[in-house]
Amino acid sequence: MSEASVYARLDALAIPYARHTHPPIDTAEAGEAHWAGIDATHCKNLFMRNQKGTRHYIVIFDFRKRADLRAVADQIGDGKLSFGSPERLMKYLGVTPGSVSPFGLINDAEHHVRVALDRALKTTERISFHPNLNTATVVVRFADFLRFLETCGNPVQYVTV
Repeated sequence: MSEASVYARLDALAIPYARHTHPPIDTAEAGEAHWAGIDATHCKNLFMRNQKGTRHYIVIFDFRKRADLRAVADQIGDGKLSFGSPERLMKYLGVTPGSVSPFGLINDAEHHVRVALDRALKTTERISFHPNLNTATVVVRFADFLRFLETCGNPVQYVTV
């Protein structure tokens, strides 16, 4: 689904958002220069799979952190995590590498992808993500983001990253 479907979902949920355009950003670190002046916690979103490829996750945390994926795997009860392939990413979230976003969950009607959300984000007021396209950043209130996640129906688990 397109970027427009993200805005349509946010509008349908009466979630206010701010949209910021910029050149394509393939990594959260590359986005730092483009996020100057945007009042929000900017996130890294990793699309992961378990060792057998039977479970998929999106791990969400502040982009300034480094994720210990072994520790995350231990917390979610899955032995070892590795990055999901571009094909799996497209199949389950409908996005390409460099555009991974929890907004991709709107494309996961069967709720295959589990959300691992860094518990440290609970203290943030505003949070930002790509709208399934890496040429824009969308900012929403964290409480509204949680409401968005709830309507998606995917399992959400808090972890310490």
